[in-house]
Amino acid sequence: MRKPVNSFPFATGTTNRFGRSRIGHGLTARNSNTRISPPGMGPRSSAPAESKTLTEATGALGQGNLGLNSERLRAQMVERVREQGITDPRVLNAMMAVPRHYFVDQGLASRAYEDAALPIGFGQTISQPWVVARMISAVCEESLPKRVLEVGAGCGYQAAVLAQIVPEVYAIERIRGLYDLAREHLRTLKLNTRVRLSFGDGMLGLPKSAPFDAIVVAAAGLHIPQALLDQLAVGGRLIAPEGTSAQRLVLIRRTSSTSWHRQELEAVRFVPLRSGTQL
Repeated sequence: MRKPVNSFPFATGTTNRFGRSRIGHGLTARNSNTRISPPGMGPRSSAPAESKTLTEATGALGQGNLGLNSERLRAQMVERVREQGITDPRVLNAMMAVPRHYFVDQGLASRAYEDAALPIGFGQTISQPWVVARMISAVCEESLPKRVLEVGAGCGYQAAVLAQIVPEVYAIERIRGLYDLAREHLRTLKLNTRVRLSFGDGMLGLPKSAPFDAIVVAAAGLHIPQALLDQLAVGGRLIAPEGTSAQRLVLIRRTSSTSWHRQELEAVRFVPLRSGTQL
């Protein structure tokens, strides 16, 4: 069944306990960070046991569970991701460990565990759970990377998931308001020492911290920036959406100091990759 591409329930904002929220404004067909055609559903299997890494931290969150049974809903989310073809237990357990409802506006908390992208403000979204799982599993498929760069940290959710798997996570965000939001989330979850978050131009990467065993790009450009390809270690993997109106996930493997292997994957729809910073 094809996802509708013209239905955006948050285009006029959302409502939370403080009244009308601006966080939903601007969600369009071009910034939904999702897969265009969902994969077929496979046989059901039991969800993975929950990781206890964040149990104490999530219990102390100011948002609490907002009346949600977050563990049960997270387990259902993870099961859907598994049914859609993501079977790496490291990725599934990492997604079970991270409370996605904490990373969205309170007005959208009841939808946090749906298989959908949700607005986080500034015309950006938290990616669809399947997309997060797909991108992380792709860069971890052959070997577990020790050092990963995420371009486009957004609200910090994908970096938090990566931190459950990868020893060193670097993340960069170009929008100051989202950088501050991600920093707050990671600090509250006690992940700020495991995720090295930077404010800057993601298209330039982090050359002083390179090379990276894997790079995950959460925004779509016409082409993948050469600066990011150059910061990928030989043998490393980069995954990014590429294109404008028609986008696909692209998996890049660096095969030598001067060569890269390219593989096109699923059709997706992501926010545009932009240069510079936004205060």
